[in-house]
Amino acid sequence: MLHLNVFAYFLLYSHNVSDVARLSNSVLSNSSWTKKQNISKRKLSPHSSHRDFPFTQIFINTQMPFTCSVCGKGFTRLSNLRMHQRVHTGERPFTCPVCGKGFTRLSNLRMHQRIHTGERPFTCSVCGKEFTQLSSLRIHQRIHTGERPFICCVCGERFTRSGELVSHQRIHTEERPFSCSHCTKRFRNSSTLRVHQRVHTGERPFTCSVCGKGFTQLSHLLKHKVTHTNGRPFK
Repeated sequence: MLHLNVFAYFLLYSHNVSDVARLSNSVLSNSSWTKKQNISKRKLSPHSSHRDFPFTQIFINTQMPFTCSVCGKGFTRLSNLRMHQRVHTGERPFTCPVCGKGFTRLSNLRMHQRIHTGERPFTCSVCGKEFTQLSSLRIHQRIHTGERPFICCVCGERFTRSGELVSHQRIHTEERPFSCSHCTKRFRNSSTLRVHQRVHTGERPFTCSVCGKGFTQLSHLLKHKVTHTNGRPFK
């Protein structure tokens, strides 16, 4: 059954339907197995859709027996399904005693609490920088290794984070999903929207330590600080 699980995984995640069709027809030629599973031995075209492959539902049913009734996502464990359902219900049973922020998982609460405690248990072996999460450390280490595993399929540009790739691809699609609630302006990134909204709210979170002048962006503050040092970089 192991080879079928590997095949099903390939089927679910491969983007090359032609390759999947060839592999599927090869497995279907095993008449004893297809007879046992009561699967038709019809030939599949390289132009077939993934849903045309008979193994997909078998893999989902046997490997993901717990299904969300709202979105149809499958899970291997009932506990994972229950945690997932909080996405739809909005339930956040784990609350931070310091700031009151709620979380769907206890592990997320514990990670959040490091903001208040200052705990940074994950340290970069190259530069010594510390992080609250192991995932953040791994992403940071790509600065040292030069690894950029996320590649744009349009222009080939590479990124260290999947989120950076998603944001970049909006340049090609011209998608601007983040809308300002004060005006009609739209943005590709939520961070750019937050900076823009300061125009409407008047918020200036970056303050000059010399003269007290406030700025909407850190880059603007850094440029301003040069005026206090006769053009030399501010220390």
